[in-house]
Amino acid sequence: MILITGGAGYIGSHTVINFIKNGYEVVVFDNLENGHQETIDTLQNIGNVKFEKGDLRNIEDIEKVFNKYKIDAVIHFAAFALVGESVENPSKYYRNNVFGTLNLVDTMVKHNVKKIVFSSTCATYGEPQYTPIDENHPQNPINPYGNTKLCVEYILKDYDIAYDLKSIRLRYFNVAGCDKQTRLGEWHEPETHLIPNILKSTLGKNKTFKIFGNDYDTPDGTCIRDYVNVEDLAEAHRLAYLYLNENNKSDVFNLGTEQGDSVKKVFDTCEKVLDKKIPVEVVNKRAGDPAKLYANANKAKDILKWKPERSLEDSIKSAYTWECKQIQEGK
Repeated sequence: MILITGGAGYIGSHTVINFIKNGYEVVVFDNLENGHQETIDTLQNIGNVKFEKGDLRNIEDIEKVFNKYKIDAVIHFAAFALVGESVENPSKYYRNNVFGTLNLVDTMVKHNVKKIVFSSTCATYGEPQYTPIDENHPQNPINPYGNTKLCVEYILKDYDIAYDLKSIRLRYFNVAGCDKQTRLGEWHEPETHLIPNILKSTLGKNKTFKIFGNDYDTPDGTCIRDYVNVEDLAEAHRLAYLYLNENNKSDVFNLGTEQGDSVKKVFDTCEKVLDKKIPVEVVNKRAGDPAKLYANANKAKDILKWKPERSLEDSIKSAYTWECKQIQEGK
């Protein structure tokens, strides 16, 4: 039995689909603060998925799950992930992302569950000193969200030494796309990610899409980011679990396409996929946005045997289909 915390969220739910498709029994643990009951219903229609509603900040909630099920490993997504909110309310982020994870790993150790795949982030690197960014790049987060993820990475390193808790820390970059069958998709309130916000601007939810700055030191003047498809990301989590099972060794991996795409290229690709012009306004840069941020993912390719299969255009097509479906269903 695989426990997936935060499995009602965007990346977590796609990872649940991947695991059940590959024959695993899964129990999802989620407080539904950012996830959705409709997502759980969809997952349970797809396969044999157990759901336990609870909050990692309440250790009794997670203790009940380990008493009820024989857990073999944990895939840990449950976290708050809005950078701006983390700056405004760091207490919320430290209590949930760090204290909640401590409750989780302490319960794992108590129940002799010694394998965890952790959803970390490129935000632990902070301002890039070089690109593409590899796993040896210095980690200097510039916001509380990144700090909390780095704290958890340190916790996992220390728990490996002290308690033999083996972990894979996956640092990924920008995530895009949806389940190719449009059963699940990106559903955030509020939505802060680039691609869904461009698409929403074409569907009556916004009139004009805003590009933050067009004078960066990049070929077309807009920021360059690494957009990895969510289904490719889900596969990486399963491969990381297999690696833990086979090698019983902790490690860390970047996940990305290794080819940065500029905001303008993403925008142009959206127009190509939709075959329509999208109203756009260039506004001032946002503070702290680096010009380039993309991955060196050779280590994941070499060791996990993972590689991204889906293109930026694939991600945008699936995301657009999902957005249209949400409007049809009145969401």
